Amino acid sequence: MITSSDGSPPTGFECAGCGRRHEEMPLAFHAPAPAVWTEALAGQPDCELTSDVCVIHGEHFFVRGLVEVPIVGRDERFAWGVWVSLSEENFWRTGDTWDTPGREAAAPMFGWLSTELPTFRESTLNLKTMVHTRPVGIRPLVELEPTEHALAVEQREGLTWDAVTARVSALVHG
Repeated sequence: MITSSDGSPPTGFECAGCGRRHEEMPLAFHAPAPAVWTEALAGQPDCELTSDVCVIHGEHFFVRGLVEVPIVGRDERFAWGVWVSLSEENFWRTGDTWDTPGREAAAPMFGWLSTELPTFRESTLNLKTMVHTRPVGIRPLVELEPTEHALAVEQREGLTWDAVTARVSALVHG
């Protein structure tokens, strides 16, 4: 495990994008909307986008959740804030229990990943997922189907600190 001069895990990183040291390591990146959302949909009566849910034309239903990736040798996780499509029934059931204590006891729900994540060679759109509701105030956990897609492998096996640093550098500096 990488440690700093005092023996603790590092908190910042040397950025490959700009060559500088950043003292804060951002460990979460969030997509503002599902990949199919466009600004032209804003304000339409059958379309809605909030920080937690999205409905398009009253026919397509999405919730925001987190794909969490363990960091090898550390307690932290790297998180992707993503959107997942749900069936209409599961979407409304999720909404009905959104503020209900104990909602995490609900069975996981099938969904399709609806976010194109940067830094992956293969598209992340339409990967199969299971959405796990968590306690009130915590975004749902998005578990990917255990395939060989790089994102699914990362979720299962984790990333090294060096890999997280490279990913963050690429995300921060495009």
